[in-house]
Amino acid sequence: MSIDVPKDITTCRRFFSEPSHPRQRQYEALRAYFFDNRPSHEVARDFGYTAGSFRVLCHAFRRDPHPQFFVSPARGPQQQPHKSRAHDLVVRLRKQNHSVYEISRALAECGTPLSPTAVREVLRAEGFAPLPRRGDDARLEHVLPSTEPVADVREFSLTPGTRFSTRCGGLFLFLPDLVRLDLDALAARAKLPGSRMVTASHALRCALSLKLWSVERKSHVMALVADPGLALFSGLNVIPKKSFMCEYSSRVERSRSLALLAAWHAGVGGDGLFDAGSFNLDFHSVPYYGEDAQVQSHFVSARSRSQPSVLAFLAQDAGGRAFCYSNADLRKGEEAREIFSFIEFWRREHGALPRQLVFDSRLTTYAHLARIDEMGIGFITLRRRSPALLQQVADLAPSAWRRVTLDVPARKFKTPRVFEQSVTLAGAKLRQLFVLDLGHDQPTILLTNERRTTHAKLLTRYAQRMLIENALSDAVRFFHMDALSSAVGMKVDFDMALLVIASGLYRLLARRMRGYSDAQARHIFRDLIDTPADVHITDGQVQVHFHRRAHLPIIMASGLLDSPVAIPWWGGSSLRLSA
Repeated sequence: MSIDVPKDITTCRRFFSEPSHPRQRQYEALRAYFFDNRPSHEVARDFGYTAGSFRVLCHAFRRDPHPQFFVSPARGPQQQPHKSRAHDLVVRLRKQNHSVYEISRALAECGTPLSPTAVREVLRAEGFAPLPRRGDDARLEHVLPSTEPVADVREFSLTPGTRFSTRCGGLFLFLPDLVRLDLDALAARAKLPGSRMVTASHALRCALSLKLWSVERKSHVMALVADPGLALFSGLNVIPKKSFMCEYSSRVERSRSLALLAAWHAGVGGDGLFDAGSFNLDFHSVPYYGEDAQVQSHFVSARSRSQPSVLAFLAQDAGGRAFCYSNADLRKGEEAREIFSFIEFWRREHGALPRQLVFDSRLTTYAHLARIDEMGIGFITLRRRSPALLQQVADLAPSAWRRVTLDVPARKFKTPRVFEQSVTLAGAKLRQLFVLDLGHDQPTILLTNERRTTHAKLLTRYAQRMLIENALSDAVRFFHMDALSSAVGMKVDFDMALLVIASGLYRLLARRMRGYSDAQARHIFRDLIDTPADVHITDGQVQVHFHRRAHLPIIMASGLLDSPVAIPWWGGSSLRLSA
């Protein structure tokens, strides 16, 4: 309503009879009771109070009938000043591996006292994990802040006689594969950015180590900067701080991420990691909660709504179950063509076209399906259930359906009904399958250009597409794909490339571990990687001795402890694993 238009009398009366502001509601209710002499139960009912709460309100007013009673209290400070003053010092001391009690005593000596509880709250907000329990002989008598070291490869040294414990002992199980795959060559081929202090290969190892260790956000690296094992793994004196790690992803252009993926494929070519020729394809929207105007809105399935997010395309090898391709540098209007970017990438790196692609109905268009058919690539996809198609299903006679049996022991619904017809879409003649009795309320509609494959094999293969759904769920929960950290919302493509490499390393490691060939990354991490160890540096060798764990015999039987491995970024020193 315009400001110069007079309000009608009803609206004006409603302002007093139906007050919207809590303080005005108190005023009108108390006035009705004390001045108009209305019964308390009627006043409470008319103004939305319970009888008891209104009696308390009247009692409070009798004790202090002052006009300030109706004034809204002023907002206090949005942060605690004493915590803010001590914040940086708390973080600095924790990086030096001091406990909350040691930090609290040091703060008192520096004139910024803070209780252990308050110190613990600051550390928790910054993502620091609790320190392991220490004996009395390991505690310091006096703590004073000191200058923290800066990551610099020139300061890295392996001094004989050095001993320390690390919570990241399991990470060293990945080193034999990283040496064999020549991670330095991968970084050089991709022309990743680096500096004299943190070279490209060291930056790649640091970022990859955080992905392998399931660090949720780059900012949470601060919880591990005091662990010398993580720095040793990367070949640095210390792990770079969160500012470096958060900015690094934004410095890697799409062309470099693509070159890194190409180098990764060349490195694992002899491992049979990508040998099936059949791939599951899908999109995933990474939610973004910043204010970057460049970030577009996409549908986020986990929240069943559209919101600002970074759209990522992922391809998974159906046989090896590892991700083999990613692209998080997509804009709206480019999604449907991304399938051809993957096809071209695979042809360029492997010298042949993919044999089979399996994806859902939203991945591309009918015109692109026709083009894929012309290329001679088999595909299986869903078709969206339009009202006309649903009516066709309803009009089919019971005798038109054929019952098939699926050879999937773990599946509950093994005998669906199928009706097949031929359809022409965008000039391509395709097979269309109506499927009932798969456990869904609505029929499933499949489209395929594989003309000789049986109904049972088609349905079984599409059901196996759930592998990528499971892999995406694992990536969200373990690799924290939905918590990618970047000040620039669009620059998470490098993080996705790291996801591809990390998932492949977990699959390679799983092959060595008896009983873990089909295990998800988070299970491998829980049982085998999340293992503390004692490190002893000698002349020419770094000895990593694992602490006793229930699954340690599986590691011992893997063969990784049999012989030392020379680590190039350790100046030729060898890694010796023991238990």
